[in-house]
Amino acid sequence: MRIRLLMLGKTRRPECRAMIDDYAARTRRYAELEISELRDTRKLKVEAGAAVVLLDAAGKQFTSPQFAKWVGELRDRGVRELVFLCGGAEGFPEEVRAKATQKVSLSTLTMPHEFARVLLAEQIYRAFAILAGHPYPK
Repeated sequence: MRIRLLMLGKTRRPECRAMIDDYAARTRRYAELEISELRDTRKLKVEAGAAVVLLDAAGKQFTSPQFAKWVGELRDRGVRELVFLCGGAEGFPEEVRAKATQKVSLSTLTMPHEFARVLLAEQIYRAFAILAGHPYPK
Protein backbone atom coordinates (compact mmCIF):
# COMPACT_ATOMS: atom_id res chain seq x y z
CA MET A 1 0.00 0.00 0.00
CA ARG A 2 1.21 3.44 -0.88
CA ILE A 3 0.35 6.28 1.48
CA ARG A 4 0.51 9.89 0.40
CA LEU A 5 0.27 12.88 2.70
CA LEU A 6 -0.71 15.88 0.60
CA MET A 7 -0.32 19.03 2.64
CA LEU A 8 -1.42 22.46 1.55
CA GLY A 9 1.38 24.88 2.28
CA LYS A 10 4.79 24.39 3.81
CA THR A 11 5.58 23.08 7.27
CA ARG A 12 7.61 26.02 8.54
CA ARG A 13 8.42 25.03 12.12
CA PRO A 14 11.62 22.95 12.09
CA GLU A 15 10.59 20.94 15.16
CA CYS A 16 7.34 19.91 13.45
CA ARG A 17 9.21 19.06 10.24
CA ALA A 18 11.67 16.91 12.24
CA MET A 19 8.86 14.98 13.93
CA ILE A 20 6.99 14.44 10.65
CA ASP A 21 10.19 13.18 9.03
CA ASP A 22 10.89 10.85 11.99
CA TYR A 23 7.44 9.24 11.88
CA ALA A 24 7.59 9.03 8.09
CA ALA A 25 10.90 7.13 8.30
CA ARG A 26 9.40 4.74 10.85
CA THR A 27 6.30 4.18 8.72
CA ARG A 28 8.41 3.36 5.67
CA ARG A 29 9.38 0.10 7.40
CA TYR A 30 5.78 -1.02 6.79
CA ALA A 31 4.53 0.86 3.73
CA GLU A 32 5.59 3.19 0.97
CA LEU A 33 5.04 6.76 2.16
CA GLU A 34 5.28 10.03 0.25
CA ILE A 35 4.87 13.53 1.65
CA SER A 36 4.09 16.44 -0.66
CA GLU A 37 3.64 20.06 0.30
CA LEU A 38 1.56 21.85 -2.31
CA ARG A 39 1.35 25.57 -2.90
CA ASP A 40 -1.14 25.22 -5.68
CA THR A 41 -4.01 22.74 -5.45
CA ARG A 42 -4.23 22.61 -9.25
CA LYS A 43 -1.17 20.34 -9.08
CA LEU A 44 -3.09 17.84 -6.98
CA LYS A 45 -3.09 14.50 -8.79
CA VAL A 46 -4.80 11.41 -7.37
CA GLU A 47 -4.88 7.99 -9.00
CA ALA A 48 -8.27 6.54 -9.91
CA GLY A 49 -9.36 4.09 -7.24
CA ALA A 50 -7.34 5.75 -4.48
CA ALA A 51 -8.94 6.18 -1.08
CA VAL A 52 -8.85 9.95 -0.52
CA VAL A 53 -9.24 11.10 3.07
CA LEU A 54 -9.78 14.73 3.98
CA LEU A 55 -8.78 15.81 7.47
CA ASP A 56 -11.79 17.73 8.66
CA ALA A 57 -13.05 18.69 12.12
CA ALA A 58 -16.50 17.34 11.17
CA GLY A 59 -15.10 14.00 9.97
CA LYS A 60 -15.29 10.53 11.49
CA GLN A 61 -13.37 10.07 14.71
CA PHE A 62 -11.39 6.96 15.54
CA THR A 63 -9.51 5.64 18.51
CA SER A 64 -5.98 4.59 17.58
CA PRO A 65 -6.93 0.87 17.47
CA GLN A 66 -9.99 1.67 15.31
CA PHE A 67 -7.84 3.76 12.96
CA ALA A 68 -5.33 0.90 12.70
CA LYS A 69 -8.12 -1.56 11.95
CA TRP A 70 -9.51 0.76 9.25
CA VAL A 71 -6.08 1.18 7.61
CA GLY A 72 -5.55 -2.59 7.80
CA GLU A 73 -8.92 -3.27 6.18
CA LEU A 74 -8.12 -0.88 3.32
CA ARG A 75 -4.74 -2.58 2.85
CA ASP A 76 -6.28 -6.06 2.98
CA ARG A 77 -8.98 -5.11 0.46
CA GLY A 78 -6.22 -4.23 -1.98
CA VAL A 79 -6.45 -0.43 -1.89
CA ARG A 80 -3.24 0.51 -3.64
CA GLU A 81 -3.12 4.14 -2.59
CA LEU A 82 -4.34 5.93 0.53
CA VAL A 83 -4.18 9.72 0.23
CA PHE A 84 -4.57 12.05 3.21
CA LEU A 85 -5.38 15.69 2.43
CA CYS A 86 -4.14 17.93 5.20
CA GLY A 87 -5.02 21.59 4.68
CA GLY A 88 -3.34 24.73 5.82
CA ALA A 89 -4.83 27.25 8.22
CA GLU A 90 -7.65 27.93 5.73
CA GLY A 91 -8.29 24.27 4.85
CA PHE A 92 -8.84 23.15 1.25
CA PRO A 93 -10.91 24.77 -1.50
CA GLU A 94 -14.26 23.11 -2.22
CA GLU A 95 -13.11 21.54 -5.51
CA VAL A 96 -10.38 19.66 -3.61
CA ARG A 97 -12.70 18.74 -0.74
CA ALA A 98 -15.05 17.16 -3.29
CA LYS A 99 -12.34 14.64 -4.26
CA ALA A 100 -12.40 13.10 -0.80
CA THR A 101 -14.06 9.72 -0.37
CA GLN A 102 -14.01 10.07 3.41
CA LYS A 103 -13.50 12.74 6.08
CA VAL A 104 -11.55 12.01 9.25
CA SER A 105 -11.15 14.15 12.34
CA LEU A 106 -7.95 13.83 14.35
CA SER A 107 -9.50 15.50 17.39
CA THR A 108 -12.35 17.69 18.54
CA LEU A 109 -9.69 20.06 19.85
CA THR A 110 -8.60 23.01 17.74
CA MET A 111 -4.90 22.81 16.88
CA PRO A 112 -2.42 24.50 14.58
CA HIS A 113 -2.33 22.86 11.14
CA GLU A 114 1.37 22.04 11.55
CA PHE A 115 0.63 20.12 14.74
CA ALA A 116 -2.17 18.25 12.95
CA ARG A 117 0.42 17.11 10.40
CA VAL A 118 2.63 15.72 13.16
CA LEU A 119 -0.35 14.00 14.76
CA LEU A 120 -1.37 12.46 11.43
CA ALA A 121 2.15 11.15 10.75
CA GLU A 122 2.34 9.69 14.26
CA GLN A 123 -1.07 8.01 14.02
CA ILE A 124 -0.21 6.43 10.67
CA TYR A 125 2.97 5.00 12.18
CA ARG A 126 1.04 3.88 15.27
CA ALA A 127 -1.54 2.16 13.04
CA PHE A 128 1.11 0.07 11.30
CA ALA A 129 2.84 -0.69 14.61
CA ILE A 130 -0.48 -1.93 16.01
CA LEU A 131 -1.10 -4.05 12.90
CA ALA A 132 2.40 -5.54 13.19
CA GLY A 133 2.04 -6.27 16.91
CA HIS A 134 4.95 -3.94 17.70
CA PRO A 135 5.17 -2.81 21.36
CA TYR A 136 5.30 0.94 20.46
CA PRO A 137 1.55 1.58 20.95
CA LYS A 138 1.50 0.28 24.53
